[in-house]
Amino acid sequence: MTRVVVVGDLMTDTVARAAYPLAKGSDTPAAVTTHGGGSGANVASWLALEGAEAAFVGRRGSDIAGRNRDMELMGYGVDARLVMDSERPTGTCVVLVTHKGDRTMLSDPGANSALLPEDVERCKDLFTQGVHFHLSGYSLINEGSRKAAIHALDLARKAQMSVSVDGASSSPLKRMGAEPFLEWTQGARLLVLNTAQAEVLTGRDNPEAAAKVLTAWYPQVVIKNGADGSLWYSNGRPDAVTVAADPVEKIVDGTGAGDAFVAGFLPAWLDGKPPAEALAAGNRLAAQALQHLGARPSLDVLDNPIH
Repeated sequence: MTRVVVVGDLMTDTVARAAYPLAKGSDTPAAVTTHGGGSGANVASWLALEGAEAAFVGRRGSDIAGRNRDMELMGYGVDARLVMDSERPTGTCVVLVTHKGDRTMLSDPGANSALLPEDVERCKDLFTQGVHFHLSGYSLINEGSRKAAIHALDLARKAQMSVSVDGASSSPLKRMGAEPFLEWTQGARLLVLNTAQAEVLTGRDNPEAAAKVLTAWYPQVVIKNGADGSLWYSNGRPDAVTVAADPVEKIVDGTGAGDAFVAGFLPAWLDGKPPAEALAAGNRLAAQALQHLGARPSLDVLDNPIH
């Protein structure tokens, strides 16, 4: 069984899905729902759906939302190592979804900003050789949790774990700057990001060109290209491996689709499957995520998995 330790962000997502184009300065009918979120926690949850043995290290508030997020993770079968913060609330994200499925997110990291190296150190038993470590890029971008994220990377390297990192989100990544991100994550075996994040890090708007640049820092790079599918590139190869996206009849909500892709890709990749097969597994899970509200799989899906 694939074993993965994820360090990252835990959020409560309030998703407002507009029925019509947004009426600025007025009212727009919408379906408003609340779900578990946070990129790192999402990856761990989708990994559980895929049958992986997943652990998640993060921080939550002492509020009801934090308790609910903790119970949800346990419901997925995730080994949730959540530190309770008595001063900060559980992180919250307001996700505005247009009638076409496009997303805009307003994030308050809350307790995520206080993740400490000591919190990671308490979970040192998870960092062992033969286990994979995945770091949510949000933990690096957030200045408050950055030391904890770097400490986690150091622990993983010392334990000789394989390491993957994702690019989080293009706007905060751009505000932080490409050079620090590349410096902190150099040595990771795999970088996973979307086209916008790849452009921030390289200045290239062509995904394959960006991937080739990034292999100066990472042995393998995966770029998610939305409706055009995904690609994998390894240093020294003449061409990238590309796989078309799975067809989706109707996009309900794109929140968490990128996290689902990571969770679909990693088990196949860690099992040594060909890159095309691992990309296809990621595309399949991303397509599944696009077809329901919220960033996580429905808990009843775990009893009746869709493959």
